[in-house]
Amino acid sequence: MEPELTLMAVHAHPDDEVLGTGGLLARCAAEGIRTVLVTCTNGEQGDGPGGVKPGDPGHDAADVARRRLVELRESAGHLAIGDLELLGHRDSGMDGWDANAHPEAFANLPVEDAAGPLAALMEKYRPQVVVTYDENGGYGHPDHIQAHRVALAAAERTGVPDKFYYTAMPRSGIAQMLDFVKQAGIDIGFEPPDDFGTPDELVTTVVDVAEHVGRKLRALEAHASQGENIFLLQMPERAQFAALSRESFVRHYSRVGAPAHETDLFAGLR
Repeated sequence: MEPELTLMAVHAHPDDEVLGTGGLLARCAAEGIRTVLVTCTNGEQGDGPGGVKPGDPGHDAADVARRRLVELRESAGHLAIGDLELLGHRDSGMDGWDANAHPEAFANLPVEDAAGPLAALMEKYRPQVVVTYDENGGYGHPDHIQAHRVALAAAERTGVPDKFYYTAMPRSGIAQMLDFVKQAGIDIGFEPPDDFGTPDELVTTVVDVAEHVGRKLRALEAHASQGENIFLLQMPERAQFAALSRESFVRHYSRVGAPAHETDLFAGLR
Protein backbone atom coordinates (compact mmCIF):
# COMPACT_ATOMS: atom_id res chain seq x y z
CA MET A 1 0.00 0.00 0.00
CA GLU A 2 1.43 3.38 -1.00
CA PRO A 3 1.87 5.97 1.78
CA GLU A 4 -0.78 8.65 2.14
CA LEU A 5 0.12 11.88 0.40
CA THR A 6 0.70 14.63 2.97
CA LEU A 7 1.36 18.35 2.77
CA MET A 8 2.90 20.20 5.73
CA ALA A 9 2.83 24.00 5.84
CA VAL A 10 5.08 25.66 8.44
CA HIS A 11 3.97 29.18 9.37
CA ALA A 12 5.00 31.73 11.97
CA HIS A 13 1.73 33.20 13.29
CA PRO A 14 -2.02 32.68 13.26
CA ASP A 15 -3.30 34.19 9.94
CA ASP A 16 -0.07 33.53 7.99
CA GLU A 17 -1.55 30.27 6.73
CA VAL A 18 -4.13 32.00 4.52
CA LEU A 19 -2.53 34.32 1.97
CA GLY A 20 0.35 32.23 0.64
CA THR A 21 -0.96 28.71 1.21
CA GLY A 22 -4.68 28.88 2.04
CA GLY A 23 -5.73 27.89 -1.45
CA LEU A 24 -3.12 25.15 -1.62
CA LEU A 25 -4.27 23.71 1.72
CA ALA A 26 -7.93 23.81 0.65
CA ARG A 27 -7.20 22.34 -2.78
CA CYS A 28 -5.10 19.51 -1.35
CA ALA A 29 -7.81 18.69 1.18
CA ALA A 30 -10.38 18.57 -1.64
CA GLU A 31 -8.11 16.19 -3.55
CA GLY A 32 -7.81 13.81 -0.61
CA ILE A 33 -4.30 14.85 0.40
CA ARG A 34 -3.75 15.05 4.15
CA THR A 35 -2.95 18.62 5.22
CA VAL A 36 -0.93 19.57 8.29
CA LEU A 37 -0.52 23.16 9.45
CA VAL A 38 2.26 23.91 11.94
CA THR A 39 2.01 27.35 13.56
CA CYS A 40 5.19 28.31 15.39
CA THR A 41 4.02 31.17 17.64
CA ASN A 42 0.80 32.19 19.35
CA GLY A 43 0.76 35.69 17.85
CA GLU A 44 1.05 37.62 21.12
CA GLN A 45 2.37 40.68 19.29
CA GLY A 46 -0.82 41.12 17.30
CA ASP A 47 -3.43 43.80 17.86
CA GLY A 48 -5.60 43.70 20.97
CA PRO A 49 -9.31 44.59 21.10
CA GLY A 50 -9.97 47.95 19.51
CA GLY A 51 -6.72 47.79 17.58
CA VAL A 52 -4.51 48.30 20.66
CA LYS A 53 -0.91 47.80 19.58
CA PRO A 54 1.83 45.96 21.50
CA GLY A 55 3.45 48.27 24.02
CA ASP A 56 0.39 50.51 24.26
CA PRO A 57 -1.66 50.71 27.47
CA GLY A 58 -4.24 47.95 27.63
CA HIS A 59 -2.43 45.49 25.37
CA ASP A 60 -2.68 42.07 27.04
CA ALA A 61 -0.36 39.67 25.22
CA ALA A 62 -1.85 36.54 26.81
CA ASP A 63 -5.39 37.59 25.88
CA VAL A 64 -4.29 38.41 22.31
CA ALA A 65 -2.74 34.95 22.00
CA ARG A 66 -5.89 33.22 23.27
CA ARG A 67 -8.06 35.14 20.82
CA ARG A 68 -5.77 34.55 17.88
CA LEU A 69 -5.63 30.80 18.49
CA VAL A 70 -9.42 30.66 18.49
CA GLU A 71 -9.38 32.51 15.18
CA LEU A 72 -6.72 30.15 13.85
CA ARG A 73 -8.89 27.13 14.54
CA GLU A 74 -11.81 28.76 12.76
CA SER A 75 -9.59 29.58 9.78
CA ALA A 76 -8.31 25.99 9.70
CA GLY A 77 -11.90 24.81 9.55
CA HIS A 78 -12.67 27.00 6.54
CA LEU A 79 -9.60 25.63 4.76
CA ALA A 80 -10.47 22.03 5.72
CA ILE A 81 -7.04 21.56 7.29
CA GLY A 82 -6.77 18.04 8.63
CA ASP A 83 -4.27 18.54 11.46
CA LEU A 84 -3.29 21.73 13.28
CA GLU A 85 -0.13 21.65 15.37
CA LEU A 86 0.87 24.53 17.66
CA LEU A 87 4.51 24.84 18.71
CA GLY A 88 3.61 27.62 21.16
CA HIS A 89 6.71 29.78 20.84
CA ARG A 90 6.71 33.44 21.86
CA ASP A 91 5.93 35.94 19.09
CA SER A 92 9.02 38.07 18.34
CA GLY A 93 7.12 41.02 16.86
CA MET A 94 8.01 42.92 13.70
CA ASP A 95 11.62 43.75 12.93
CA GLY A 96 12.80 46.58 15.20
CA TRP A 97 10.15 46.13 17.90
CA ASP A 98 11.10 45.91 21.57
CA ALA A 99 9.76 42.34 21.61
CA ASN A 100 12.72 41.29 19.45
CA ALA A 101 14.96 41.47 22.52
CA HIS A 102 13.03 38.98 24.66
CA PRO A 103 15.28 35.95 25.27
CA GLU A 104 12.36 33.53 24.78
CA ALA A 105 11.20 35.09 21.52
CA PHE A 106 10.99 32.52 18.76
CA ALA A 107 13.55 34.34 16.64
CA ASN A 108 16.11 34.15 19.45
CA LEU A 109 15.92 30.40 20.04
CA PRO A 110 18.85 28.27 18.86
CA VAL A 111 17.76 26.82 15.53
CA GLU A 112 18.77 23.27 16.37
CA ASP A 113 16.76 23.37 19.60
CA ALA A 114 13.69 24.87 17.94
CA ALA A 115 13.92 22.33 15.12
CA GLY A 116 13.45 19.41 17.52
CA PRO A 117 9.67 19.61 17.98
CA LEU A 118 9.12 20.24 14.28
CA ALA A 119 11.35 17.32 13.35
CA ALA A 120 9.21 15.14 15.61
CA LEU A 121 6.11 16.29 13.72
CA MET A 122 7.76 15.50 10.40
CA GLU A 123 8.53 12.01 11.68
CA LYS A 124 4.93 11.65 12.86
CA TYR A 125 3.17 12.84 9.69
CA ARG A 126 5.80 11.91 7.06
CA PRO A 127 4.95 14.76 4.66
CA GLN A 128 6.19 14.30 1.12
CA VAL A 129 5.89 18.06 0.60
CA VAL A 130 6.81 20.84 3.04
CA VAL A 131 6.14 24.54 2.43
CA THR A 132 7.49 27.49 4.40
CA TYR A 133 9.02 30.95 3.75
CA ASP A 134 12.20 31.85 1.89
CA GLU A 135 15.41 32.93 3.64
CA ASN A 136 14.10 36.50 4.00
CA GLY A 137 10.82 35.32 5.48
CA GLY A 138 8.98 36.86 2.55
CA TYR A 139 9.45 40.41 3.83
CA GLY A 140 11.99 40.31 6.64
CA HIS A 141 9.83 39.37 9.64
CA PRO A 142 12.11 37.78 12.29
CA ASP A 143 9.67 34.94 13.01
CA HIS A 144 9.23 34.14 9.33
CA ILE A 145 13.00 33.97 8.91
CA GLN A 146 13.26 31.71 11.95
CA ALA A 147 10.46 29.48 10.64
CA HIS A 148 12.44 29.10 7.41
CA ARG A 149 15.59 28.14 9.31
CA VAL A 150 13.80 25.76 11.63
CA ALA A 151 11.85 24.03 8.86
CA LEU A 152 15.00 23.52 6.81
CA ALA A 153 16.86 22.16 9.83
CA ALA A 154 14.03 19.75 10.65
CA ALA A 155 13.85 18.55 7.04
CA GLU A 156 17.59 17.99 6.94
CA ARG A 157 17.58 16.24 10.32
CA THR A 158 14.79 13.82 9.41
CA GLY A 159 15.28 13.42 5.68
CA VAL A 160 11.49 13.06 5.43
CA PRO A 161 10.28 15.56 2.78
CA ASP A 162 10.73 14.58 -0.86
CA LYS A 163 10.03 18.15 -1.97
CA PHE A 164 10.56 21.45 -0.16
CA TYR A 165 9.11 24.79 -1.25
CA TYR A 166 9.17 28.46 -0.33
CA THR A 167 6.11 30.63 -0.68
CA ALA A 168 6.56 33.37 -3.27
CA MET A 169 5.02 36.74 -4.07
CA PRO A 170 5.85 37.36 -7.77
CA ARG A 171 6.77 40.97 -8.39
CA SER A 172 4.44 41.14 -11.39
CA GLY A 173 1.53 40.08 -9.19
CA ILE A 174 2.45 42.61 -6.52
CA ALA A 175 2.54 45.39 -9.11
CA GLN A 176 -0.91 44.38 -10.35
CA MET A 177 -2.30 44.27 -6.82
CA LEU A 178 -0.84 47.69 -5.95
CA ASP A 179 -2.52 49.13 -9.03
CA PHE A 180 -5.85 47.78 -7.81
CA VAL A 181 -5.19 49.18 -4.34
CA LYS A 182 -4.33 52.65 -5.63
CA GLN A 183 -7.38 52.72 -7.90
CA ALA A 184 -9.56 51.79 -4.92
CA GLY A 185 -7.94 54.45 -2.71
CA ILE A 186 -6.89 51.90 -0.09
CA ASP A 187 -4.01 52.71 2.27
CA ILE A 188 -1.97 49.55 2.88
CA GLY A 189 0.14 51.27 5.52
CA PHE A 190 3.51 51.11 3.78
CA GLU A 191 5.18 51.73 0.43
CA PRO A 192 6.80 48.51 -0.84
CA PRO A 193 10.33 49.01 -2.21
CA ASP A 194 11.01 48.21 -5.85
CA ASP A 195 12.68 44.91 -4.91
CA PHE A 196 9.74 43.74 -2.77
CA GLY A 197 8.59 40.23 -3.62
CA THR A 198 10.05 37.36 -5.63
CA PRO A 199 11.59 37.94 -9.07
CA ASP A 200 9.24 36.24 -11.51
CA GLU A 201 12.05 34.21 -13.07
CA LEU A 202 12.68 32.42 -9.74
CA VAL A 203 9.11 31.15 -9.43
CA THR A 204 8.96 27.44 -10.26
CA THR A 205 5.39 26.58 -9.35
CA VAL A 206 2.06 28.35 -9.81
CA VAL A 207 -1.05 26.65 -8.45
CA ASP A 208 -4.57 27.49 -9.61
CA VAL A 209 -6.72 27.86 -6.50
CA ALA A 210 -9.57 29.88 -8.05
CA GLU A 211 -12.16 27.33 -6.84
CA HIS A 212 -11.09 28.03 -3.27
CA VAL A 213 -11.04 31.85 -3.20
CA GLY A 214 -14.25 31.85 -1.15
CA ARG A 215 -12.66 29.61 1.46
CA LYS A 216 -9.59 31.85 1.61
CA LEU A 217 -11.73 34.93 2.13
CA ARG A 218 -13.70 33.27 4.93
CA ALA A 219 -10.42 32.15 6.51
CA LEU A 220 -9.07 35.72 6.31
CA GLU A 221 -12.27 37.06 7.84
CA ALA A 222 -11.89 34.55 10.69
CA HIS A 223 -8.82 36.51 11.80
CA ALA A 224 -11.06 39.43 12.73
CA SER A 225 -8.82 40.74 15.51
CA GLN A 226 -6.18 41.54 12.90
CA GLY A 227 -8.63 42.77 10.27
CA GLU A 228 -7.21 46.29 10.32
CA ASN A 229 -3.95 44.87 8.97
CA ILE A 230 -5.51 42.69 6.24
CA PHE A 231 -5.96 45.22 3.45
CA LEU A 232 -7.13 42.53 1.01
CA LEU A 233 -10.45 42.46 2.84
CA GLN A 234 -10.95 46.10 1.85
CA MET A 235 -10.37 45.50 -1.85
CA PRO A 236 -13.15 45.20 -4.46
CA GLU A 237 -14.31 41.65 -5.21
CA ARG A 238 -12.68 41.61 -8.65
CA ALA A 239 -9.33 42.61 -7.15
CA GLN A 240 -9.65 40.04 -4.36
CA PHE A 241 -10.22 37.28 -6.89
CA ALA A 242 -7.22 38.36 -8.95
CA ALA A 243 -4.99 38.45 -5.88
CA LEU A 244 -6.17 35.19 -4.31
CA SER A 245 -6.84 32.84 -7.24
CA ARG A 246 -3.24 31.73 -7.76
CA GLU A 247 -0.48 30.84 -5.32
CA SER A 248 3.18 30.80 -6.27
CA PHE A 249 6.19 28.94 -4.92
CA VAL A 250 9.92 28.46 -5.38
CA ARG A 251 11.01 24.83 -5.29
CA HIS A 252 14.05 24.59 -3.00
CA TYR A 253 14.68 20.93 -3.70
CA SER A 254 13.08 17.80 -5.07
CA ARG A 255 14.18 14.18 -4.82
CA VAL A 256 11.73 13.11 -7.50
CA GLY A 257 11.51 13.98 -11.15
CA ALA A 258 9.60 17.21 -11.63
CA PRO A 259 9.21 19.66 -14.52
CA ALA A 260 11.07 22.95 -14.38
CA HIS A 261 7.75 24.77 -14.12
CA GLU A 262 4.94 23.07 -12.23
CA THR A 263 1.26 23.61 -11.53
CA ASP A 264 1.20 20.96 -8.80
CA LEU A 265 3.52 20.64 -5.77
CA PHE A 266 2.92 16.90 -5.83
CA ALA A 267 4.20 16.51 -9.41
CA GLY A 268 6.34 13.38 -9.51
CA LEU A 269 4.71 11.97 -6.39
CA ARG A 270 1.43 10.71 -7.87
